[in-house]
Amino acid sequence: MRRLVARAAVAAFCAISLSGCVDSAGPILPDAKPLFGERLRLQFYTLHKGFADEPEQASFKWDGARYVHAGGAMSDVTAFTVHPFEANSYIIQSAAAKRPHIVEYAVAHKLAEGVYQVIAVDQDDANRATRARNCKRADDSHCRVMTRKQLFVFARATAARHKGEGGLVLRLANDDSEPRR
Repeated sequence: MRRLVARAAVAAFCAISLSGCVDSAGPILPDAKPLFGERLRLQFYTLHKGFADEPEQASFKWDGARYVHAGGAMSDVTAFTVHPFEANSYIIQSAAAKRPHIVEYAVAHKLAEGVYQVIAVDQDDANRATRARNCKRADDSHCRVMTRKQLFVFARATAARHKGEGGLVLRLANDDSEPRR
């Protein structure tokens, strides 16, 4: 299931309740902007032990507030926003089809122009005291955060782990040409 989350986070960049995933009951990061343009084509790979596998492509379109799925694979990712974070990293805030009212988070670290490693924000990356202070248990969540500060604590812990897991996302050129009639 973590593989699915990495793919979703990558696109948008823990769909069903996972042990370590951090989520919220609504978006914590407001005022999103189309940082990657109005239209976005992405190539996703699952990363496992540093190797990329399971390629999929998807298209997303900015609807004025978020990127929404517009075609291709990854239909389990309905919408996401991208927010600048720290040191060439972004936080991905995503809604999953199976839990539309729950927002999930990932860290996308820029590896090169148009290439990102995406890792689900995981409570297990933080120490026990940090988890106890910042996580709220809910019926459908192991770690529900309510504030930007809480989210950033876990995002920093995940970013510091430098895992070889998650997803690799390539930003592809948009095909703006329309078929001629």
